[in-house]
Amino acid sequence: MGNLKKKRRLKMSKHKRRKRLKANRHKKRTWQK
Repeated sequence: MGNLKKKRRLKMSKHKRRKRLKANRHKKRTWQK
């Protein structure tokens, strides 16, 4: 049971990281302009 919870947490963190990366890319574009 503990292993499953850990795996789920990893998936969640990865998803959040992707969202942050996308936001950072948009910010960089605005800075360049």
